[in-house]
Amino acid sequence: MAKEALYKGKNEKELKDMSMNDFILITTSRPRRALKRGLPEAHKRLVEKVKKFKQGKVKKIVKTHCRDMIVIPEFLGVTIHVYSGREFVPVPITVEKLGHALGEFVLTRHKVQHSAPGVGATRSSAGASPKK
Repeated sequence: MAKEALYKGKNEKELKDMSMNDFILITTSRPRRALKRGLPEAHKRLVEKVKKFKQGKVKKIVKTHCRDMIVIPEFLGVTIHVYSGREFVPVPITVEKLGHALGEFVLTRHKVQHSAPGVGATRSSAGASPKK
């Protein structure tokens, strides 16, 4: 039996029915302060876009550059494509992601994987004969 995902003792159905003010009261201090200050216009547009998407009025995917947007219960069940600086990366919104910023789930930098050095790149390869 799979364990049910909870956020502060609330299941997904209770969170979806919860108002924004109730969610602000149960979340941690950092997102609470950000949400109490009110949402900027770009964040309000994203919330409206998600509402329209959930109602079926918009068929396109939900894309955003708002990496600092706090994940709220209205986003549950939606996949939001967040810009990484190069491409839009899909982020499925689940209960575990509530209260976090969207940008936390999309990395902007990736670890460089170097291959072996070429001939002449190091002192040890200076004595090696070039390929024939």
